[in-house]
Amino acid sequence: MSIPGRGGAVTARLFRKPKRLRGRHETQGAANGENRSVKTLRLTVDPAHLDAVQAREALGRAAAILRGGGLVALPTETVYGLGANALDAAAVERIFAAKQRPAWDPIIVHIAALERLDTMLDGLVQEIPAAARRLMKVFWPGPLTLLLPRTAAVPDVVTAGRPLVGVRMPAHPVAAELIRRAGVPVAAPSANTFGRISPTTAAHVLQDLDGRIDAVVDAGPTVHGVESTVLDPCQSPMVIYRPGAVTEEQIREAGGEVKLFRDGAEPITRPREALASPGLGMRHYAPKARLVLVTASLSRMEQRLAEAASKLSGERVGIMLPAEVNAPVECTEIYPWGSWAAPDELARNLYAGLRALDERGCTVILCPAPPAEGLGAAIRDRLRKAAHPIRD
Repeated sequence: MSIPGRGGAVTARLFRKPKRLRGRHETQGAANGENRSVKTLRLTVDPAHLDAVQAREALGRAAAILRGGGLVALPTETVYGLGANALDAAAVERIFAAKQRPAWDPIIVHIAALERLDTMLDGLVQEIPAAARRLMKVFWPGPLTLLLPRTAAVPDVVTAGRPLVGVRMPAHPVAAELIRRAGVPVAAPSANTFGRISPTTAAHVLQDLDGRIDAVVDAGPTVHGVESTVLDPCQSPMVIYRPGAVTEEQIREAGGEVKLFRDGAEPITRPREALASPGLGMRHYAPKARLVLVTASLSRMEQRLAEAASKLSGERVGIMLPAEVNAPVECTEIYPWGSWAAPDELARNLYAGLRALDERGCTVILCPAPPAEGLGAAIRDRLRKAAHPIRD
């Protein structure tokens, strides 16, 4: 894919405080802004048959809702996102109200490939650094979000008043077609209540947001299961604010030197100002049950899980269990997580497993922490932000 170049230096802007949003328990109608519950439509689309009559009708209806200022949950290759017209401040505010999301947490904007890529990008960003152009050529469409200097057309509510906007081009065919049909960039954080487990199916979306959004486009389970990597290519070295499906090693090979932001820091629960990046530093991805992170080598994991489970008398214990590890006898519920040697499988099943153990009534979930290498870094990031760690 050819990415148009832009000259000039990246321009910094002053931080602008985001305006106060509506009350956190308000629910918005599709396009009229009334405070009311809505009937959430479930629009089914087969990704392999986008030309089918049902798919065309469903996507046309969802696109009309987006153009009209409403909220549509849509599938991406990572997780389901809750979408609104990114250039409509009132529509984006409805995302915050539906999710009960704080104003200091910025949102990623999703774009689609049109006849010329810059027809949609030009309305969002001022400059694209050379490193960003290289990464776009390799990873777009795909699960990489780039933080770029925004234009005045991007509302403050999208970026929490920050000068950079996170932009990505999803690879999911349904997301791409919906954005193309809507004809607008789509702001879309994960389609769940703020701080809870991200959704990887339409059913997960409805568990949290049924009656609070206008529609969900159901295209089946997502592929990657963890969110996109968020990268600032304007710094030298480049900075990964959130590890994701595109790994640090892949970014370094394609784009140059890169580092992780505040690697190993404890999550921030109440920031003093707007966050610099989506998905940064807060307690996220958490099940209703208390999630306990268990760190040990694979050879010792069975013993460590048994020790942790033995101390939880009176609790209903669930375990995210790798295929290579036997379950402790003290455990009441098991979710077969996947092979320890297949981090893509662990990532794909992570959120579905946590939700499944919640649904079984577990009060504590024990989860092994995979090595912080490649995709394992993204899995550990999500677990760290949701868990109470037990280290070897």
